[in-house]
Amino acid sequence: MSTILQTAAGKVTTRTLLKMKAEEKKIAMLTAYDYSLAGLLDKTGIDAILVGDSAANVMAGHPTTLPMTLDQMIYHGVSVVRAVSRALVIVDLPFGFYQGDPLEALRSAVRIMKETGADAVKLEGGEEVADSIRKIISAGIPVMGHLGLTPQSINKFGTYSVRATTEQEARKLMHDAKLLEELGCFGFVLEKIPADLARDVSLAVKIPTIGIGAGSQTDGQVLVLHDMLGITQGFSPRYLRRYHNLGAEITGAVSRYMEDVKTGSFPNQQEQY
Repeated sequence: MSTILQTAAGKVTTRTLLKMKAEEKKIAMLTAYDYSLAGLLDKTGIDAILVGDSAANVMAGHPTTLPMTLDQMIYHGVSVVRAVSRALVIVDLPFGFYQGDPLEALRSAVRIMKETGADAVKLEGGEEVADSIRKIISAGIPVMGHLGLTPQSINKFGTYSVRATTEQEARKLMHDAKLLEELGCFGFVLEKIPADLARDVSLAVKIPTIGIGAGSQTDGQVLVLHDMLGITQGFSPRYLRRYHNLGAEITGAVSRYMEDVKTGSFPNQQEQY
Protein backbone atom coordinates (compact mmCIF):
# COMPACT_ATOMS: atom_id res chain seq x y z
CA MET A 1 0.00 0.00 0.00
CA SER A 2 1.35 3.44 -0.93
CA THR A 3 2.27 6.10 1.61
CA ILE A 4 -0.59 8.23 0.31
CA LEU A 5 -3.12 5.48 0.93
CA GLN A 6 -1.76 4.82 4.41
CA THR A 7 -1.84 8.44 5.53
CA ALA A 8 -5.09 9.56 3.89
CA ALA A 9 -7.20 10.73 6.83
CA GLY A 10 -9.24 13.74 7.84
CA LYS A 11 -11.66 15.78 5.76
CA VAL A 12 -10.07 18.21 3.29
CA THR A 13 -11.61 21.70 3.51
CA THR A 14 -11.07 24.99 1.74
CA ARG A 15 -8.90 25.94 4.72
CA THR A 16 -6.77 22.86 4.04
CA LEU A 17 -6.04 24.06 0.50
CA LEU A 18 -5.13 27.54 1.73
CA LYS A 19 -2.76 25.96 4.27
CA MET A 20 -1.23 23.76 1.57
CA LYS A 21 -0.44 26.83 -0.53
CA ALA A 22 1.11 28.62 2.45
CA GLU A 23 3.27 25.56 3.12
CA GLU A 24 4.12 25.16 -0.59
CA LYS A 25 2.51 21.73 -0.79
CA LYS A 26 1.09 20.86 -4.20
CA ILE A 27 -2.66 20.23 -4.54
CA ALA A 28 -3.89 17.27 -6.60
CA MET A 29 -7.39 17.47 -8.12
CA LEU A 30 -9.26 15.27 -10.58
CA THR A 31 -12.79 15.27 -11.96
CA ALA A 32 -15.41 12.66 -11.14
CA TYR A 33 -19.06 12.34 -12.08
CA ASP A 34 -20.28 9.05 -10.58
CA TYR A 35 -20.33 7.09 -7.33
CA SER A 36 -18.01 4.24 -8.28
CA LEU A 37 -15.08 6.24 -9.66
CA ALA A 38 -15.43 8.96 -7.01
CA GLY A 39 -15.11 6.32 -4.31
CA LEU A 40 -11.93 4.98 -5.89
CA LEU A 41 -10.47 8.48 -6.12
CA ASP A 42 -11.24 9.24 -2.49
CA LYS A 43 -9.46 6.10 -1.33
CA THR A 44 -6.22 7.31 -2.93
CA GLY A 45 -6.11 10.41 -0.73
CA ILE A 46 -6.72 12.84 -3.60
CA ASP A 47 -7.03 16.38 -2.22
CA ALA A 48 -10.02 17.58 -4.23
CA ILE A 49 -12.61 16.22 -6.64
CA LEU A 50 -14.25 18.50 -9.19
CA VAL A 51 -17.71 17.52 -10.39
CA GLY A 52 -17.11 19.35 -13.65
CA ASP A 53 -19.52 20.42 -16.33
CA SER A 54 -17.10 18.46 -18.52
CA ALA A 55 -19.60 15.70 -17.78
CA ALA A 56 -21.32 17.11 -20.85
CA ASN A 57 -18.37 15.89 -22.93
CA VAL A 58 -17.21 12.66 -21.32
CA MET A 59 -20.53 11.37 -19.94
CA ALA A 60 -23.09 12.68 -22.43
CA GLY A 61 -21.06 13.11 -25.63
CA HIS A 62 -21.78 16.80 -26.23
CA PRO A 63 -19.14 18.80 -28.14
CA THR A 64 -19.22 21.61 -25.55
CA THR A 65 -20.12 22.02 -21.88
CA LEU A 66 -22.99 24.41 -22.65
CA PRO A 67 -25.88 21.88 -22.63
CA MET A 68 -25.40 20.92 -18.95
CA THR A 69 -28.34 21.90 -16.75
CA LEU A 70 -28.43 22.62 -13.04
CA ASP A 71 -30.45 19.46 -12.41
CA GLN A 72 -27.83 17.40 -14.25
CA MET A 73 -24.99 18.93 -12.24
CA ILE A 74 -26.90 18.20 -9.04
CA TYR A 75 -27.40 14.58 -10.14
CA HIS A 76 -23.68 14.11 -10.73
CA GLY A 77 -22.84 16.00 -7.53
CA VAL A 78 -25.08 13.78 -5.41
CA SER A 79 -23.51 10.66 -6.95
CA VAL A 80 -19.99 11.84 -6.13
CA VAL A 81 -20.67 13.15 -2.63
CA ARG A 82 -22.26 9.83 -1.60
CA ALA A 83 -18.93 8.11 -2.29
CA VAL A 84 -16.55 10.64 -0.74
CA SER A 85 -15.56 11.04 2.89
CA ARG A 86 -12.19 12.78 2.65
CA ALA A 87 -11.65 14.86 -0.50
CA LEU A 88 -12.97 18.39 -0.96
CA VAL A 89 -15.86 18.15 -3.44
CA ILE A 90 -16.47 21.12 -5.74
CA VAL A 91 -19.40 21.28 -8.17
CA ASP A 92 -19.45 23.42 -11.30
CA LEU A 93 -22.21 25.94 -11.79
CA PRO A 94 -23.40 25.29 -15.36
CA PHE A 95 -23.68 27.83 -18.14
CA GLY A 96 -26.72 30.10 -17.92
CA PHE A 97 -27.34 29.68 -14.19
CA TYR A 98 -25.16 32.45 -12.76
CA GLN A 99 -23.88 34.87 -15.40
CA GLY A 100 -26.70 37.39 -15.76
CA ASP A 101 -28.39 37.62 -12.39
CA PRO A 102 -26.67 37.48 -8.97
CA LEU A 103 -29.91 36.30 -7.34
CA GLU A 104 -30.21 33.43 -9.81
CA ALA A 105 -26.55 32.64 -9.19
CA LEU A 106 -27.25 32.47 -5.45
CA ARG A 107 -30.31 30.27 -5.96
CA SER A 108 -28.29 27.92 -8.19
CA ALA A 109 -25.44 27.69 -5.69
CA VAL A 110 -27.84 27.13 -2.78
CA ARG A 111 -29.54 24.27 -4.65
CA ILE A 112 -26.19 22.63 -5.34
CA MET A 113 -25.06 22.91 -1.72
CA LYS A 114 -28.37 21.77 -0.20
CA GLU A 115 -29.17 18.96 -2.63
CA THR A 116 -25.69 17.49 -3.17
CA GLY A 117 -23.92 18.10 0.12
CA ALA A 118 -20.88 19.39 -1.78
CA ASP A 119 -18.24 21.55 -0.13
CA ALA A 120 -18.06 24.37 -2.69
CA VAL A 121 -19.08 25.57 -6.13
CA LYS A 122 -16.97 26.69 -9.08
CA LEU A 123 -17.78 29.21 -11.78
CA GLU A 124 -16.01 30.76 -14.74
CA GLY A 125 -14.99 34.38 -15.25
CA GLY A 126 -13.61 37.40 -13.46
CA GLU A 127 -14.93 40.92 -13.29
CA GLU A 128 -17.90 40.01 -15.51
CA VAL A 129 -19.34 37.73 -12.81
CA ALA A 130 -18.09 39.62 -9.75
CA ASP A 131 -21.59 40.46 -8.54
CA SER A 132 -22.62 36.81 -8.71
CA ILE A 133 -19.51 35.70 -6.82
CA ARG A 134 -20.09 38.37 -4.17
CA LYS A 135 -23.70 37.30 -3.73
CA ILE A 136 -22.86 33.60 -3.39
CA ILE A 137 -20.02 34.17 -0.93
CA SER A 138 -22.22 36.51 1.14
CA ALA A 139 -24.46 33.51 1.80
CA GLY A 140 -21.53 31.54 3.22
CA ILE A 141 -20.96 29.35 0.17
CA PRO A 142 -17.30 28.78 -0.79
CA VAL A 143 -16.49 29.71 -4.39
CA MET A 144 -13.65 28.57 -6.63
CA GLY A 145 -13.03 30.72 -9.70
CA HIS A 146 -11.84 29.80 -13.18
CA LEU A 147 -9.74 32.04 -15.44
CA GLY A 148 -7.92 31.73 -18.76
CA LEU A 149 -9.61 29.39 -21.19
CA THR A 150 -13.21 29.30 -19.99
CA PRO A 151 -15.01 26.53 -21.91
CA GLN A 152 -18.47 27.99 -21.26
CA SER A 153 -17.39 31.00 -23.37
CA ILE A 154 -16.41 28.93 -26.41
CA ASN A 155 -18.94 30.67 -28.65
CA LYS A 156 -17.50 34.06 -27.70
CA PHE A 157 -13.90 33.15 -28.49
CA GLY A 158 -14.57 30.53 -31.17
CA THR A 159 -11.52 28.46 -30.26
CA TYR A 160 -9.97 26.40 -27.46
CA SER A 161 -6.52 27.87 -28.14
CA VAL A 162 -4.21 29.25 -25.45
CA ARG A 163 -5.56 32.37 -23.73
CA ALA A 164 -3.83 35.48 -22.35
CA THR A 165 -1.05 35.48 -24.94
CA THR A 166 -1.34 39.24 -25.54
CA GLU A 167 -0.22 41.86 -23.02
CA GLN A 168 -3.73 43.28 -22.75
CA GLU A 169 -5.34 39.93 -22.03
CA ALA A 170 -2.57 38.98 -19.60
CA ARG A 171 -3.13 42.23 -17.67
CA LYS A 172 -6.85 41.52 -17.49
CA LEU A 173 -6.23 37.99 -16.24
CA MET A 174 -3.93 39.30 -13.50
CA HIS A 175 -6.57 41.90 -12.58
CA ASP A 176 -9.27 39.24 -12.43
CA ALA A 177 -7.09 36.95 -10.32
CA LYS A 178 -6.57 39.64 -7.70
CA LEU A 179 -10.27 40.49 -7.85
CA LEU A 180 -11.26 36.88 -7.17
CA GLU A 181 -9.03 36.90 -4.11
CA GLU A 182 -10.49 40.23 -2.97
CA LEU A 183 -14.05 38.93 -3.41
CA GLY A 184 -13.28 35.99 -1.13
CA CYS A 185 -12.78 33.04 -3.48
CA PHE A 186 -10.75 30.30 -1.81
CA GLY A 187 -8.90 29.52 -5.05
CA PHE A 188 -9.23 29.39 -8.81
CA VAL A 189 -8.42 27.26 -11.83
CA LEU A 190 -6.03 28.62 -14.46
CA GLU A 191 -6.70 26.89 -17.77
CA LYS A 192 -4.50 26.88 -20.86
CA ILE A 193 -2.45 30.04 -20.34
CA PRO A 194 1.32 30.65 -20.72
CA ALA A 195 3.32 29.03 -17.92
CA ASP A 196 5.17 32.24 -17.05
CA LEU A 197 1.90 34.12 -16.58
CA ALA A 198 0.49 31.31 -14.45
CA ARG A 199 3.61 31.50 -12.26
CA ASP A 200 3.29 35.27 -11.87
CA VAL A 201 -0.39 35.03 -11.00
CA SER A 202 0.27 32.26 -8.47
CA LEU A 203 2.89 34.42 -6.76
CA ALA A 204 0.64 37.49 -6.79
CA VAL A 205 -2.21 35.94 -4.76
CA LYS A 206 -2.45 34.16 -1.42
CA ILE A 207 -5.18 31.74 -2.54
CA PRO A 208 -4.38 28.50 -4.39
CA THR A 209 -4.16 28.33 -8.16
CA ILE A 210 -5.00 25.01 -9.83
CA GLY A 211 -3.54 24.63 -13.29
CA ILE A 212 -4.67 22.71 -16.34
CA GLY A 213 -2.42 23.46 -19.26
CA ALA A 214 -0.82 26.28 -17.23
CA GLY A 215 2.61 24.89 -16.50
CA SER A 216 4.18 23.44 -13.37
CA GLN A 217 4.37 26.51 -11.13
CA THR A 218 0.73 26.76 -10.10
CA ASP A 219 -0.19 25.57 -6.61
CA GLY A 220 -1.85 22.42 -7.93
CA GLN A 221 -3.06 20.57 -10.99
CA VAL A 222 -6.36 19.21 -12.29
CA LEU A 223 -7.13 16.83 -15.14
CA VAL A 224 -10.31 15.24 -16.42
CA LEU A 225 -10.26 11.69 -15.06
CA HIS A 226 -11.47 10.09 -18.29
CA ASP A 227 -8.68 11.84 -20.21
CA MET A 228 -5.82 10.90 -17.91
CA LEU A 229 -6.99 7.27 -17.69
CA GLY A 230 -7.21 6.95 -21.48
CA ILE A 231 -10.96 6.30 -21.56
CA THR A 232 -11.47 9.21 -23.94
CA GLN A 233 -9.57 8.68 -27.17
CA GLY A 234 -9.99 11.70 -29.45
CA PHE A 235 -8.63 14.39 -27.13
CA SER A 236 -4.86 14.86 -26.86
CA PRO A 237 -3.81 18.43 -25.97
CA ARG A 238 -0.17 19.07 -25.10
CA TYR A 239 -0.83 19.34 -21.38
CA LEU A 240 -2.58 15.97 -21.08
CA ARG A 241 -0.48 13.15 -19.64
CA ARG A 242 -2.20 9.77 -19.97
CA TYR A 243 -1.44 7.62 -16.94
CA HIS A 244 -3.22 4.56 -18.32
CA ASN A 245 -4.79 3.22 -21.50
CA LEU A 246 -7.99 2.07 -19.85
CA GLY A 247 -9.91 2.45 -23.10
CA ALA A 248 -7.88 -0.33 -24.69
CA GLU A 249 -8.21 -2.51 -21.59
CA ILE A 250 -11.99 -2.10 -21.55
CA THR A 251 -12.45 -2.94 -25.22
CA GLY A 252 -10.10 -5.90 -24.83
CA ALA A 253 -12.02 -7.24 -21.83
CA VAL A 254 -15.36 -6.83 -23.63
CA SER A 255 -14.00 -8.61 -26.70
CA ARG A 256 -12.86 -11.56 -24.55
CA TYR A 257 -16.26 -11.67 -22.84
CA MET A 258 -18.05 -11.71 -26.20
CA GLU A 259 -15.87 -14.54 -27.42
CA ASP A 260 -16.49 -16.60 -24.27
CA VAL A 261 -20.25 -16.09 -24.52
CA LYS A 262 -20.39 -17.01 -28.19
CA THR A 263 -18.19 -20.10 -27.79
CA GLY A 264 -20.12 -21.25 -24.73
CA SER A 265 -17.14 -21.13 -22.37
CA PHE A 266 -18.89 -18.61 -20.14
CA PRO A 267 -20.35 -19.45 -17.72
CA ASN A 268 -18.50 -22.66 -16.81
CA GLN A 269 -19.42 -25.28 -14.21
CA GLN A 270 -18.01 -23.19 -11.33
CA GLU A 271 -19.97 -20.10 -12.43
CA GLN A 272 -23.46 -21.50 -12.18
CA TYR A 273 -25.84 -22.81 -9.52
